[in-house]
Amino acid sequence: MIPALFKGLLDDAAVFPPGSMPLADAVPAHARHLAAPYADIVGPFVLAAPMLAELGDADVALAVTAPGGPAQVPGVLALAGNRLTALDVAIPAAMKPAEFFTALEPVDVPVFVEIPRDERRAEVIAICAKTGRAAKFRTGGVTADRYPDEAELAHAVRRVVDAGVPFKATAGLHHAVRNTDPATGFEQHGYLNLLAAAGAAMGGAGPRELADLLALRDPGALTARVSTLDTTVRSAFRSFGTCSILEPLTELVALGLVPEGVTA
Repeated sequence: MIPALFKGLLDDAAVFPPGSMPLADAVPAHARHLAAPYADIVGPFVLAAPMLAELGDADVALAVTAPGGPAQVPGVLALAGNRLTALDVAIPAAMKPAEFFTALEPVDVPVFVEIPRDERRAEVIAICAKTGRAAKFRTGGVTADRYPDEAELAHAVRRVVDAGVPFKATAGLHHAVRNTDPATGFEQHGYLNLLAAAGAAMGGAGPRELADLLALRDPGALTARVSTLDTTVRSAFRSFGTCSILEPLTELVALGLVPEGVTA
């Protein structure tokens, strides 16, 4: 019942802020999602490397984040084993891109490299393209400066699409449509805006058009745009992490993009 455009779109990051669900509750909640009518929209269970030891032998498909960089990877591989479906690795501030990618050479699971927002960005994306690694964009956080504006994110999307590098996103995508958080005043990207921008980039749109799509606040106009996309856009924009599966799903239902029956 989940349209193909949205299958696997939501990585279950329930244990991360702002949800911060205890691991003991998050694992059975993930199992319930996978048994629900909307199971096809649910991706892997996201866990930070330091929490792996607490997981024990729970049988769950994992996307593990390594915020400390490649030094955490051997421990992740040992603890996660064949449950590991993806590895998200950050580049330490002092590490050069070539050194980072060399450290990842033995890893044979899909790797999403967290793209830095500094002068290394272009080189990192270029090496991702050469090595077959994917990209991960951080699209928000606990302070306003962690949110890239629409121009910065547009250029980043344009660059990865040009390079043939798929990407996922994490943090700050709390709603389907671009919005201003009433509690913090932060400008938040919409996950449908990002999906629309990825589709436009695949069609050859330039950074200015992509920025306009990322800034679009009209739910009707954005929904109409997303409705024209086919599943090829998901070869570029793979998924995003959310601390709630039901909240984005409910918004997709309200916008008429997912059938109502899936949440029953």
